[in-house]
Amino acid sequence: MGLGGCILLIAVGAILTFAVDWHVQGMNIHVAGLIIMAVGIIGTGAYVSIFKRRRLQAPPPAAPIVEEDRRYY
Repeated sequence: MGLGGCILLIAVGAILTFAVDWHVQGMNIHVAGLIIMAVGIIGTGAYVSIFKRRRLQAPPPAAPIVEEDRRYY
């Protein structure tokens, strides 16, 4: 699941929590929305931490130093 999917989960969870006035027997829609938002936030944090590790790269190896020894006899 990428960053877009995580943001979508947060949006769907927020809609279920704050904008829906449905009453379903045996399930609380508001708690389900909070759980979906929490999963989206955790997924976003995991994605960002993994993406941050991928961006860190070792510096390229330095070119060897070449010293010229010019001797004129």
